[in-house]
Amino acid sequence: MARTNVSFDSAGIRIAAHLYTPDTAPGAASDTAPGAASAASGTSSVADRRPALVVGHPGAGVKEQTAGTYAQRMAERGFVTLAFDAAYQGESAGLPRGLEDPAQRVEDFKAAVSFLTTREEVDPDRIGLLGICASGGYTLTAAGGDHRVKAVATVSGVDIARQFRLGADGTQDPAAFQGMLDAAGQARTAAARGEDPGALPVFPETAEQAAAVGGEHAAEGFDYYCTDRGRHERSARTLAWPSIDKMAAFDAFQAVPLIGPRPLLQVVGSRAVTSWMAVDVHQRATGPKELHWIEGASHVDLYDRKQYLDPAVERLAAFYTAHLAAAR
Repeated sequence: MARTNVSFDSAGIRIAAHLYTPDTAPGAASDTAPGAASAASGTSSVADRRPALVVGHPGAGVKEQTAGTYAQRMAERGFVTLAFDAAYQGESAGLPRGLEDPAQRVEDFKAAVSFLTTREEVDPDRIGLLGICASGGYTLTAAGGDHRVKAVATVSGVDIARQFRLGADGTQDPAAFQGMLDAAGQARTAAARGEDPGALPVFPETAEQAAAVGGEHAAEGFDYYCTDRGRHERSARTLAWPSIDKMAAFDAFQAVPLIGPRPLLQVVGSRAVTSWMAVDVHQRATGPKELHWIEGASHVDLYDRKQYLDPAVERLAAFYTAHLAAAR
C-alpha cells in the first residue's frame, strides 16, 4: 500500500488529501492481485481499476487521525481510499480558519468524488463514501444528491448541526444554542468593525472540565483529541463563530430518502450517546439499510480502540466488497 499527498479543488478552495493505493484487490491475496504487473510498471488498464472510497473526518479532526486510520485499513483490503481535510481546516485552504460550513463540507465530498473519477487506478462507477462522526452526516447529504456515489457507510455518524442544537444525547436545553447564536452574531458585528471576533473553544483545559460540561462523551473526546492517544497539531481547538449560524438551519438527514435504492450501512457503538441519530437515519432510509451495532463501544471508541475498530472495519469491508467490488 502506498500513501500519496494529493490536492483537489472544492468550490475554489484547495483541499489537501492523502490517497491510499492498495497492493491487492478486495478479497485477493497480495501475490495474486489482478493488475499487479501493470501497477508495478506504473500503468493501469480499465480491467485493473479498483473500487474507491472517500473517507471524511469528524468535526475538529484532520485526515491524519481516525479518517486516516480507516482509509489505511480499507486500502489494506483492496480499496483505493482518499482521506481529506475539510475546507478551512487542517492543511486545506480557506479563511477563516476553523470554519465548520455544512454546505462547503458537503461540496468537499462531491469534489472528492470528482477527483477520484479522474484517477486511472479508480473505477468511476464503483465509488463509495465513508463518513466518521460529523462526516457521517455530511456523507448522507452528499450521497443523496450525487448518483455517482454507489454505497454509503458511516461510523459513529451524527448530524453535527443537530448535535450543536440538541446536544450529543438530544436533551440539551434549547437556550444553550440560542446563547451560541447570540455570541455568533456579536462576533460578526465585531468583525465588521475591524475588531477581533474571537473563536469558540472546542475543548476546555482539562478532562475534568470536559466531563463536568458534557459527561463521559465529552471526556472521551478530550482524551482522543487532547492527549497522546490521538492529538494532532492541526486538529482544530477552536471553531470560527460563523460556524454556529451556518449550522443553525442545516439538516444532514433531509436527503436520506434520496439515497435509496443505493445501500446504507451505519456502524454504531452500543454505548454511544449519539446513537439516537443513527436510529433516526435508519428509519428514514428507503433502500437497503443496516444498523450494525458494535457491542460495548462508545462513540469515540470506534475512532481507534482496536477491540472495536477491528470488527467495524471487517463489517465495512464486507459491505463495500458486496456493493462496490463486484464487476459491473
